[in-house]
Amino acid sequence: MTKRIIPCLDTTLDEQGRAVVVKGIEFENLRYAGDPVELAMRYDAQGADELVFLDISASYERRDTMTAVVGKIAEHVSIPLSVGGGIKSIEDFERVFDAGADKAGINTAGVKNPKLIKEAAERFGNDRIVVALDCKRKFEDLTEGEVDKTPVQLEDGKKAWYEVIIYGGREPTGIDAIKWAKEVQALGAAEILLTSKDRDGTTAGYDIPITKAIAEAVDIPVIASGGAGDVEHMYEAFVHGADACLAASIFHYGTYTVGEIKDYLRKKGIPVRR
Repeated sequence: MTKRIIPCLDTTLDEQGRAVVVKGIEFENLRYAGDPVELAMRYDAQGADELVFLDISASYERRDTMTAVVGKIAEHVSIPLSVGGGIKSIEDFERVFDAGADKAGINTAGVKNPKLIKEAAERFGNDRIVVALDCKRKFEDLTEGEVDKTPVQLEDGKKAWYEVIIYGGREPTGIDAIKWAKEVQALGAAEILLTSKDRDGTTAGYDIPITKAIAEAVDIPVIASGGAGDVEHMYEAFVHGADACLAASIFHYGTYTVGEIKDYLRKKGIPVRR
């Protein structure tokens, strides 16, 4: 099975109300990265396998997803388009799909109402439903025999558990990320878009411990997200169980093209599409 390279368009509204792609560090200190339609066309031409459009402020601002922008992107690209941010009802799923999305992602609303994931999967087909799982390392409240926390061995030998966070990383939930991943699989999600807030925007590499742990815990594809700084980081994520790698900064600011990354991975023995 070939591995996928997926550019991500983290999109919000600027002070003039225009849709703009931004990139931050640990979900904060956002800076301008470009126009969503122009970037989408660029990555389509470069040979990206899919494209993810995330309306990163929709849930926090309690507004609908930017379906007009989704529609413009869908008109200009030929690759699968996955859309997330602000989806909180079956009607929201319908609007996103009607705008041209091939897949739709749910995060905050799914945590608050898990039945929505099941209902959407049954209504639209589970191959179209992605659950975005944002999480953060936690070191407290991790004791032997703790039933609701799954310890994960870190690179330095320490152990942590990973807490699910919602509303764009602003609100902790107390939910264990690995247990939530298993639950969303049971509810019918097609894949998990996994982002570690600790690594987001740092270019220090994906959070391999949680990527590996969740990939081993579920049977559905896991998309690694948060922290890609070079091609070696993607190789490492694939070796440790990721089915796809999502990245933003390295594409937006011209560090690599999609083609350059695929050439590198191919030489390292990772099966990727041409």
